[in-house]
Formats: sequence, structure tokens, C-alpha cells
Amino acid sequence: MVFTKRLREGVRRGFITCSVRIWKNPHVKAGRRYRMDDGEILIDSIEPISLQDITYDLAVESGFESRADLLKVARHGSGDNVYLIRFHYNPCISKP
Repeated sequence: MVFTKRLREGVRRGFITCSVRIWKNPHVKAGRRYRMDDGEILIDSIEPISLQDITYDLAVESGFESRADLLKVARHGSGDNVYLIRFHYNPCISKP
């Protein structure tokens, strides 16, 4: 999963633990790990939601100042399916 630069520190510090994505199809799976910086994002869950489910509180929990701010970032692609992704950051990637 890729996060805009302004959100990465909040993700690393554990302040941001969810993300709203608007995609054609899901790009992540629950239980999988995705590299980010020197660590990894572990996906706890992904569920389809509607645009109406995006509240001010969810926007703030996702690291944004408002619902409009979140939607401005989330609506950058051609998809129209909305997903709520819950995750946590693991700062250490295990090396083989």
C-alpha cells in the first residue's frame, strides 16, 4: 500500500490505522503484508463501504483534516468501489 508523504509518519507511529481507498478492484488482501519504508503494513481487514459511510470521524482516523480532504486524495483513479482498510504498521521487516 502506498501512502501520501504527509500520512507516512502517522502510519509509522500508529496514529493512522485505517485507510479509505476508491479502486476498481481491491489491491490488498487481509492477512497480507506490504512494504513501507523500513517496515511493513499488515492488513487486518478490508471491507466495501459506500461514500455515505465516510464520515468526518473516519476521515480524521485516516489522517485527514476533513471528509473533503480524504475524498480529494482517494478519488485520484478511475475506480468507483470504496473500501475501508484496517491495518497496523510493523517497523521491522524480518530478513531471510
